[in-house]
Amino acid sequence: MIINSVRGERDIENLGLTLVHEHMRTRAESVAVQFPHLYDLEEEVELAVKQVKAVKEQGVQTIFDPTVMGLDRDVRFIKRVAEETDVDIISATGIFSFHYLPTRFLSNDIEFMAEQFVRDIEVGVQNTSIKAGFLKCATDLPGMTEDVEKIIRAVARAHHKTGVPIMTHSHPASGTGLQQVAIFQEEGVNMENVLIGHCGDTDNIDYIERVLDSGAFVGMDRYGLSTALPTEKRNETVLELAKKGYANRMFLSQDYCCTTDRYKPEALKKAAHPDWSMTFLLDEVIPTLKENGITEKQINQMMRLNVKEWVRNN
Repeated sequence: MIINSVRGERDIENLGLTLVHEHMRTRAESVAVQFPHLYDLEEEVELAVKQVKAVKEQGVQTIFDPTVMGLDRDVRFIKRVAEETDVDIISATGIFSFHYLPTRFLSNDIEFMAEQFVRDIEVGVQNTSIKAGFLKCATDLPGMTEDVEKIIRAVARAHHKTGVPIMTHSHPASGTGLQQVAIFQEEGVNMENVLIGHCGDTDNIDYIERVLDSGAFVGMDRYGLSTALPTEKRNETVLELAKKGYANRMFLSQDYCCTTDRYKPEALKKAAHPDWSMTFLLDEVIPTLKENGITEKQINQMMRLNVKEWVRNN
């Protein structure tokens, strides 16, 4: 079975050590268009290449980048990073919004939106031949607004037409992962093809198990963002879920942004999140998990095997 990377089709059996949720760059699309002098393309490329090369040196072969509309996806930028590092990067299609849609999507129906996602997967993104490999949507603190629900249903329908997997951004504190599950189930999606992201932002085991009970994978994917939950608590949650037999349903990642509008210049990012980097998981987290009982087999499951099951369960 194959998946689209930004450099062409890849056999899922060759994905290898995978980071499932990392961003080469995120920024406000409107600001980037209207005030381009605020950005330095070469600096952004350099910072992304540096991070990707660092994880490549530790064996990472594949990165899933869930940057979509709303986060200023640029597949040409992503492809350049992939080519300069020789790491396979899988780009997404979908829309990242917590509460509203631009007029073009407000004035058209769900099927119109789904058709655009399908085109990204089957034809190419942004008038290129670079094809998306998975679908992305988000539900945060504002909850399941009318516009957000429209996106999720469009993602579900594009999934049915293409078979590519779905990843979400969720907000565990307000239970939006379960709201996403409910919509996907209404749309008839095989939940084994869905990754409910950011479940690691809570240590509420009962909540995470309710998501897992749907058949979905869960993302313990924000290591380094300690303001939402300290690393120690994130580790305790992963350890507890692994003891319960859920290593085959979890992903570990960092949601790292090589550059992001929220923290410019780069010094602001380091000051806000001193541990946050694309290597933090490999440098610090996995060794600590192993010291506390996680086996090499379980690490292999979460970092290599689960991604293949998530992609093929359609």
